[in-house]
Amino acid sequence: MSADFSSEVDGDADASVPVWAAFGDLMSILLGAFVLILVGVIAVQLQLEVKLNQEIAQRKLETQRRQTLERALAVPLAAGRITLADGRIGIRGSVLFALNSDQLQPEGRELLKSIARPLAAYLRERDEALMVSGYTDDRQVSDANPEFADNWELSAQRALTVTRALIAEGVPSSAVFAAAFGAEQPVSANTSAAGRANNRRVEMAPVPRLQRTRASSDAK
Repeated sequence: MSADFSSEVDGDADASVPVWAAFGDLMSILLGAFVLILVGVIAVQLQLEVKLNQEIAQRKLETQRRQTLERALAVPLAAGRITLADGRIGIRGSVLFALNSDQLQPEGRELLKSIARPLAAYLRERDEALMVSGYTDDRQVSDANPEFADNWELSAQRALTVTRALIAEGVPSSAVFAAAFGAEQPVSANTSAAGRANNRRVEMAPVPRLQRTRASSDAK
C-alpha cells in the first residue's frame, strides 16, 4: 500500500509540472508583448516629438521671414501706401495709376522699385511665386476710357503693368504672374467714392509654385 501511495504522490507531482511550466511560458509571452508595446509607444512618441520640433522650427523660420519682409516694407507701410495682412500686400490703385489708366504713376513706380528686392529675396527663400492681382470698382471703365472693353481688361492690364515693373526691378520672371478679378471681390461697398477707391487696388500674394511632373518635363 505504501508503494501505491508513493506512486500516486509521484504521479500528482509529475502532473503539476506542466501547469507551472505553461504558466511561466504565458508570463514570458505577456512580458514580451508588453515590452513590444512599450517599445512601439516610445517609438511613436519619439516620432511625434521629432515632427513637433520640425513644425516649431518651421514656424519660427516663417515668422523670421515674415518679419524680414515687414521690416523691408516698413516705410511704405508706415506711410499708408501699402497694407500687409496675412502675407498679402495691398496697394491702393490711386498710388499706382490714375483713374481708368494702366500707366504707372511716378509714385507707384518708385514704390514698386523699393519693394522689388525684398520681395525677390522673400520668394527665393520660400521657393514661392508671387501672384499680382488687379481689381477695379463696379463702374464700367468703357464709359470713361474706350481703350478698355471692360473692368476685366483694365484689371488685367494693371496687373500686367505691375508684374512687368517688378521683373524690371529684379524679381525673376519665373517667380511672378498676373491675375485679373475686375470688379469681383470688393473690399468695400461700391456706394461711395471712398469705397470705390478702396476697391481699385492691386494685391500681391506669395503662393506655392506649380510643380512640373516628370512626364511634362520630358515632353518638353
